[in-house]
Amino acid sequence: MADLQRHTPPEESGVKGKWGWWTGTKRWVRFWYLRLMRQNSSPQNLAAAMALGMFIGSMPIMPFQSVVVIALAFVLRVNKLAAWLATCYSNAATMVPFYYFLYLVGSAVTPFHVAFDPNKLEMEQLFEAGWQVFAVMFAGGLAFGIPATVLTYFISLFIIRRYRQRRALRLLRKRTGN
Repeated sequence: MADLQRHTPPEESGVKGKWGWWTGTKRWVRFWYLRLMRQNSSPQNLAAAMALGMFIGSMPIMPFQSVVVIALAFVLRVNKLAAWLATCYSNAATMVPFYYFLYLVGSAVTPFHVAFDPNKLEMEQLFEAGWQVFAVMFAGGLAFGIPATVLTYFISLFIIRRYRQRRALRLLRKRTGN
């Protein structure tokens, strides 16, 4: 009975309410983490794909991020799944605070003084508001994206190598019986 309860999904086991979403989120993150780590690509390839995804995710091109990152992943010959997953931090749910962050960073690095309107964040509306608004947010994306891309590459490379070394040791111990 205890074994059956352990493998019952949270929605069927009665775990609902305020912690049900947290359990589901943890399971979703772990699933994609393990799927990414077990990709048949070199650690350098995966880290480069993650860096590419981080960079494209920092650009204010929300509806086109997936298309752009997949196309660039083909051109650069990096892992498409890893590149796409790395853009997921920038999505429709985080668009307003993320675009505002890009606006603040862009305002600090450009000479333009434009107003931020959270009701006009669609690509078409950004262009209608004037090239300066888009330029400020694009500059903010570059100012944030370039250092984040470099950090993402080296941190991802370290994590991927460490995961694979530990997994290889676990498999070796399992095979030798230690």
